[in-house]
Amino acid sequence: MKLYSNKDVDKKALKGARIAILGYGSQGRAHALNLHDSGFDVVVGVRRGGPGWKKARKDGLAVAEPAAAVAGADLVAMLLPDTAQKAFYETIKGELKKGATLLFAHGFNVHFKQIKPRRDLDVVLIAPKGPGDLVRRQYQQGRGVPCLLAVAQDATGKAHARALAYAGGIGGTRGGVLETTFAEETETDLFGEQAVLCGGATELVVKGFETLVEAGYQPEVAYYECLHELKLIVDLLHEGGITKMHQFISETAKYGDLTRGPRVVDARTKKEMKKILTEVQNGTFARQWIRENEQAKKKNYNKLLKADMNRQIEKVGARLRARMPWLQEKR
Repeated sequence: MKLYSNKDVDKKALKGARIAILGYGSQGRAHALNLHDSGFDVVVGVRRGGPGWKKARKDGLAVAEPAAAVAGADLVAMLLPDTAQKAFYETIKGELKKGATLLFAHGFNVHFKQIKPRRDLDVVLIAPKGPGDLVRRQYQQGRGVPCLLAVAQDATGKAHARALAYAGGIGGTRGGVLETTFAEETETDLFGEQAVLCGGATELVVKGFETLVEAGYQPEVAYYECLHELKLIVDLLHEGGITKMHQFISETAKYGDLTRGPRVVDARTKKEMKKILTEVQNGTFARQWIRENEQAKKKNYNKLLKADMNRQIEKVGARLRARMPWLQEKR
């Protein structure tokens, strides 16, 4: 394992460099503002007059049409949604100057060859392990969200140094920057989302809620037990791992954890997880998702999303959350 910190950053790597941030969503805004506050020359490439254009200008950043932002830039950060990057790259690839650095925050399009960067470009990855809002808040508080760093193409011999300097600029080297590859970042990220963080966690919550409701318990009580209190456990896990969770839950809860948990998430579950990982590794998931976007126009995706939002747990939760206004307060 190679973990980089502030002391490893070559401050000359991006000295005087012009950095173009393409996209002004969650990550784009955080990266642009953090880099600007770190003293870098930043321009945000967004559609003229659009929401991103207006927001970036309000935030005090220089803005330009994407092609103009890219022209002459030493580093171009592709921070648009994965699904928009392939077509967008085709519109700006001719504007990228020889020897420029093309940076991604997720490796999907490079790893699955949706984007094939020119050979004269450095191609790197800086992936913060947290949403843009957290990246920004941690930076403002003098801290930083850990990042992953990878180099897919080193045309200049300076790709690694430039990527690490960029990570330093957004605060990543304060939290630690771990070296990886585009393949490892992409495959572990997709697997984590599907099997644990999003797909696995939400399905576990919903199935627990449904089990209690079907047994005759009040939906509101089931919501509190299976969803609302999950944050308490996740916070403990995040702060100190499984060890800290065990320190702060009751003996009864611990015994239930140790004896019943393995019955819910068992060998069959792990076997299915391995299948999911294989589908990520061999490109099955990527091909399916690309087809869903490009050919099916997200028809099945939208159908599944609508059904997910119409579940009873969401309707019950909306009513209960309305009585907890502090959940909606800006952080």
